[in-house]
This record gives sequence, structure tokens and C-alpha cells, in this order.
Amino acid sequence: MYQYQTKGTCSRQINLDIHDGIIQDIEIVGGCDGNLKGIAKLVCGKDAIEVAQQLEGISCGTKKTSCPDQIAIAIRQYLAQMV
Repeated sequence: MYQYQTKGTCSRQINLDIHDGIIQDIEIVGGCDGNLKGIAKLVCGKDAIEVAQQLEGISCGTKKTSCPDQIAIAIRQYLAQMV
């Protein structure tokens, strides 16, 4: 399980597990509990690169990042380490 410490969001950490390019498990610690549990259910079983492409660049209010954007960053960092 890969652990990513978020930056600039209400969530504090993303725990992520990817096998063969597919997101197997994701847990977002902190943040908007219901929304992030919903996002986690939606992305599990999906292609990690496609999920990262869809979520990257999403902002939250006036912040330049968001929990979905941080998920995209966590996915990309996880995949980069696996190469």
C-alpha cells in the first residue's frame, strides 16, 4: 500500500494500491468524508492512468489543488515508483 501525504487540501493522506495498472484500493484520510468515500468507490477497479487524467487539475474554491487533484498526483507518483 502506497502512502501519499497530501498538500494544500483538507485531506491529510491517500493510501493507494494498484496492481497491473488497475486501482485495487484507495483510502483518503481526512477531508469531506462522504464525498471522498464516493470518489474512492468510483475509482476502484478503474485504470489508474485514466483516473489520473480525469482528476488532475481540479481545483477546490480558490485553491490550486483539490482532493481529486491530489489523488491524481498520488497515482502518478505511485506508478513512477513502480517503473
